[in-house]
Amino acid sequence: MTSQIEVEALTKAQAETELARLAEVLSAANTAYHTEDAPEISDAEYDALKRRNAEIEARFPNLKRADSPSEQVGAPVAEGFGKIRHAVPMLSLANAFDAEEVTEFDARIRKYLGLGADAPLAYTAEPKIDGLSLSLRYENGVLVQAATRGDGAVGENVTANARTIQDIPQKLKNAPDLLEVRGEVYMSHADFAALNARQAERGGKTFANPRNAAAGSLRQLDPEITRARPLRFFAYVWGALSAPLGDTQKGAIGRLAELGFSTNPLTALCEGPGDMVAHYETIEAQRATLGYDIDGVVYKVDDLALQDRLGFRSTTPRWAVAHKFAAELAWTRLESIDIQVGRTGALSPVARLQPVTVGGVVVSNATLHNEDYIKGLDSKGAEIRGGKDVRVGDWVQIYRAGDVIPKVADVDLSKRPEDAAPFVFPTTCPECGSDAIREPGDAVRRCTGGLICPAQAVEKLIHFVSRKAFDIDGLGAKQVEQFYHDGWIAEPADIFTLKERYGSGVQQLKNREGWGPKSAENLFQAIEDRREIPMARLIFALGIRHVGEAASNLIALHYGDWQSFEAAMAEARGLDGPAWDDLIGVDGVGSVMAGSLVSAFAQEAERASIDRLVAHLTVIPAERPDTEGSPVAGKTVVFTGTLEKMSRAEAKARAERLGAKVSGSVSGKTDILVAGPGAGSKAKKAAELGIETLDEDGWLALIDGQ
Repeated sequence: MTSQIEVEALTKAQAETELARLAEVLSAANTAYHTEDAPEISDAEYDALKRRNAEIEARFPNLKRADSPSEQVGAPVAEGFGKIRHAVPMLSLANAFDAEEVTEFDARIRKYLGLGADAPLAYTAEPKIDGLSLSLRYENGVLVQAATRGDGAVGENVTANARTIQDIPQKLKNAPDLLEVRGEVYMSHADFAALNARQAERGGKTFANPRNAAAGSLRQLDPEITRARPLRFFAYVWGALSAPLGDTQKGAIGRLAELGFSTNPLTALCEGPGDMVAHYETIEAQRATLGYDIDGVVYKVDDLALQDRLGFRSTTPRWAVAHKFAAELAWTRLESIDIQVGRTGALSPVARLQPVTVGGVVVSNATLHNEDYIKGLDSKGAEIRGGKDVRVGDWVQIYRAGDVIPKVADVDLSKRPEDAAPFVFPTTCPECGSDAIREPGDAVRRCTGGLICPAQAVEKLIHFVSRKAFDIDGLGAKQVEQFYHDGWIAEPADIFTLKERYGSGVQQLKNREGWGPKSAENLFQAIEDRREIPMARLIFALGIRHVGEAASNLIALHYGDWQSFEAAMAEARGLDGPAWDDLIGVDGVGSVMAGSLVSAFAQEAERASIDRLVAHLTVIPAERPDTEGSPVAGKTVVFTGTLEKMSRAEAKARAERLGAKVSGSVSGKTDILVAGPGAGSKAKKAAELGIETLDEDGWLALIDGQ
């Protein structure tokens, strides 16, 4: 089998197309798994998709999308349950897929902490339970609240259901006044088989696997149904605390066991990557006999003080990683090739497959990346799959591990139909008929229709109302498409005039099929609730190319309020001058992203659309961290040279927690340059500009105690 195009071989255009496809597939997978309890792809497939997405973003950071899967955790809560906002977000885990990546994880930790290769550094290793994440809040030893992960920030209130699970204590003795215990609800293989047998006997719903059964059972609106289901619970971490559980991960887990929680007996303390991988192999060898499903092993830095120093990325902790088990492959027939148009105009080919079950998951679609990939060529014109092209009617191999999944990895020419013809990639947009051009050096063909292309317009509107953007209850992809094609909304501003146009008169929303007075009023109220929006969400919602959620937060924090941001974009229009230098100086904003931002505000039609939208909104300025007493709050800091007492990443994170802006370049707006050994041109420029320059000891003395 010949592999698909490696990340290292992707052109910039190919990478952009791939990121668009991954965003769509992963968003659908999140909803199916977390909200509907009906996953369409396996965990291994999902992990591989996210892994490839992360690798592409690492290679092309300026291509990171506004709806990047790397910024997402879980999915919105389902209707029917109350919502609970987590005091401490419930994040997901980064993944590793082989021993080499486990070693790289250890190396990253050591680099961040400034630890040498020989310095002692212990980790815990425990089975990764394939169940449903649950958070339990105890106050004065009494269980008062239970919530699912949801989207990581807001979960479903399943308190009544959680009280029916025998593994979950109702009261605790000698516990901290506030204790939030987190773990996994699961179902054993034996209990799962018995449940399905009972369901089949009474003609009820049977479940595809124990994870689905556990999730479906916990999320019943009637707690008595949950009580009748054999659910179990393993505790493995904590959220909000009024007092620490211990100094180490292993010790804290031991404390949870003393309090009466079930903890996994296979949890072990490991001294470095060699021990970690050895324990992984031990657990993997026992996988079939455990009696419950696991899909990998989780490694965590044992020292909780080091965990605190390492902190978090936007959706994952730096101090933990999940070492996942491998996946599978299968053969099936390619029934058709469809072309989808994304919100940036990219034409993406999708293979429609004869449904095939691979590792318990039914796969019916796969990526074909771009027209070269269909022809059997990579980004440099070299052959892939032995030069075999892909045709409708072919018998194709679907590969489900490592890179992106599902993907067409090989073709069986012996089964190719005699009348199978080479696929002709369209040169016009299938949605609007505009020319679809492929610029020199670009692997992606793009629709030139812009605002007249309905696919691009609809996709932009769908992004605008998505969970990380305006998150308008009752206005999802289906409703957006319906309203757009009926002429009710053409741009985001139209959403905020929907009630005055369709709330009264002959043509009313409540009279449409699928709507009634209550649902219509609920939608209008949801829209009203979003007239006040945080600045970072608004920037993200605009769907500007290359500007993802993390970048939107950085930009909002840098400029503070919408008026300052707008003015800066106007001043930077020439892609030079102080405003431009200030923008590209934001740590994490490169010239490509900056150019995309400035271009969006410089284009007359797009700027007019943004202005019409903002006229309906109250934009909440960026929320600054609590920096009372911080000597660097509001100051712009640049780090250069080699830092010896902490890594550059840790120094940056600490400065930002203290309210400083960290820039990547020295300018007239720089307040402090922290220069370690090896400082070069930045130190020279700072001296010329008269900027305060500190060595590492001076910087630490300045922020001492903060």
